[in-house]
Amino acid sequence: MKIRISYSFLLFYIILFSCSNSETIKIQKVANTKNIPHLIKQEKASQLMVDDKPFLILGGELGNSTFTSLESMAPVWGKLKKMNINTILAPVYWELIEPEQGNFDFKLLDDLITEARAHNFKLIILWFGSWKNSMSSHTPSWIKTNYQKYPLAKSKEGISQEILSPFSKENLQADLKAFSALMQNIKYVDSTDRTIIMIQAENEIGMLPSARDYHSLANEKISKKIPKEFADYLIENKQNLNPEFLNVWQKNGFKTFGTWHEVFGKGKQTDEIFMAWYYAKFTNEIVKAGKEIYPLPMFVNAALNRPNAKPGEYPSAGPLPHLIDVWKAAGTSIDMFSPDFYFPNIKYWCDLYTRQNNPLFIPEHKFDNTVSAKALFTIGHYKSLGFSPFSIEQIPELDLLPKEEKLAKTYNVINQIHPILHQNQNKVEGVLLDNENKKTVFTLGDYEFTASHTYNLGWEANSSSNNWEPSGAIIVQTKENEFYYVGFGVSFTFKNKKNLNGKVGILKAEKGYFEGNQWKVYQHLNGDQTHQGRHIRSFLNDVNIQRFELYTYE
Repeated sequence: MKIRISYSFLLFYIILFSCSNSETIKIQKVANTKNIPHLIKQEKASQLMVDDKPFLILGGELGNSTFTSLESMAPVWGKLKKMNINTILAPVYWELIEPEQGNFDFKLLDDLITEARAHNFKLIILWFGSWKNSMSSHTPSWIKTNYQKYPLAKSKEGISQEILSPFSKENLQADLKAFSALMQNIKYVDSTDRTIIMIQAENEIGMLPSARDYHSLANEKISKKIPKEFADYLIENKQNLNPEFLNVWQKNGFKTFGTWHEVFGKGKQTDEIFMAWYYAKFTNEIVKAGKEIYPLPMFVNAALNRPNAKPGEYPSAGPLPHLIDVWKAAGTSIDMFSPDFYFPNIKYWCDLYTRQNNPLFIPEHKFDNTVSAKALFTIGHYKSLGFSPFSIEQIPELDLLPKEEKLAKTYNVINQIHPILHQNQNKVEGVLLDNENKKTVFTLGDYEFTASHTYNLGWEANSSSNNWEPSGAIIVQTKENEFYYVGFGVSFTFKNKKNLNGKVGILKAEKGYFEGNQWKVYQHLNGDQTHQGRHIRSFLNDVNIQRFELYTYE
């Protein structure tokens, strides 16, 4: 009889002998990090490098329960391949990898990684550890049933919430050991193939229904002076703080010494700042320990707050725009903060999340008929690391729904154009047109572009409708007078900013595709296709790539 010693069994003893009851896990750092996926931070936009090449995430996030068995995933792989996704965002539950304290089981995860690799997908792991959508729903049963040792947050009325308190050292150590074991396993099974390219630490952290935790551990902390490292951050970064946070600090006189209430004033805003600091410190310890084992890029996501909602009425204290300074001060090992979208006004939120050179990545967006246009817009305008609709596998059949088919076509053309996007990073613009934004003007090189929805020209069947389906496009300038159009439902007209008396004409236009790095012409466009030289355009149902050249005449 053969005796098989599982890696999980060995891992348990690695962790057992490297930890004491009160010490952080310390495992030797990876000796060679050259080929590990990593971020290159640049002045205006960051770049994700995978196998030392620029990588653009054309992603899809699975529903919470799909990635929990091989049988559940079996009908999904083919559909995701048909949708031209290159990266799957998948949760890993704490309760599944450590069902008994200290007994780690990674067989299911290892099998799923192997399957993803076989289907040529990259993975972004979402750690459902202490918190998932504010609550502690995915902690192991031995955590949930021993709330005396692993304390829960309390409401102002003293009622326990199913939210682990971030002020407990026991809570931190338990999560930290599990996450460290996860990262050690990922290093062991994936450091050669590098299927996993990023990690999300926790999920949509936030306090509900109170603005802060009222556990005795929290009450003790809020009565103490703010940490010196926070005060130092405020002083050093005073000129660059985000205005929402700066205003709160300013109203109380820019104090840098005293209790939380003395420095920021009394009220829910201070409660939220206080919680944000300790949530960020807790999460930073998790990320820091994980990176010491296997230094993948790691980010934290946020559930956005509704307009005019007060702290406690939304998942408070997560990495929201008005709290990013707090998270940056406490979360020094965290690479970026990312928004999850279930509200409109994507431009408004992306503008906020790209301040202070925060790399933009959209790990979760409601899967609706806006996602294709928004993927084009955020990748083109913000140079985002990528885009990912949520519950991408909604219907497991291989036949695609209209919105899925459009996303598949959009991902296909973005993937084709990605090399020249990277080569011309500073000569790229993205456009989103919808009910609120019906026209956009921007400049590339000597040319001013005006982008209008094709409805404006009466070419679409529903041109009289006020409820326009969003359209989107990316424009890339590759030479002085040469450009590529990637998208659908957008019409462009042009002016020469250096020759205002001249008129801009279309010298050449062609629809095609990239085969490797080689441009292949599918159709030469003229006449009706360019409206007799007036426009570069495509209709809502025509997701395509066009190469065109401009010239000026008088």
